[in-house]
Amino acid sequence: MHLVNYLIFNGRCEEAIEYYQKTLNAELVMLMRFEDMPAEGNEDCQMPEDMGQKIMHAEIQIGDSKIMMSDSPEQGPVNFSGFSLSIAADSIEQGSSLFSALAEDGKVIMPLAETFWAKAFGMLEDKFGLSWMVNVEASDES
Repeated sequence: MHLVNYLIFNGRCEEAIEYYQKTLNAELVMLMRFEDMPAEGNEDCQMPEDMGQKIMHAEIQIGDSKIMMSDSPEQGPVNFSGFSLSIAADSIEQGSSLFSALAEDGKVIMPLAETFWAKAFGMLEDKFGLSWMVNVEASDES
């Protein structure tokens, strides 16, 4: 068994995929739009017309981890609260690069710095308001 995060974006999923491809070198594994949903068997699932090009389901691969994501017909800001995605970077250089890329157009909560438990640790919110922690373990080579 393993857990996979599923993130819901209110109309900005495609933008988020492109952003994570650029900042985290994410690989797009799968993408399905609402307009691709077969009509047969889904008569009770009525979506607003403007949702056709929006993303019903997507999956990206970041390193060894997968994130699933989609758009929602709901309007308004996305509320990513009560959790953070954590990146275990392989080196200080990689951690610094990832932190800087995610912090661009975002908000640094705790700058990336050495701590008593890690060679480097920092917290931020990316431009979508998604909370991230970047950690380089003290036992890792850098």
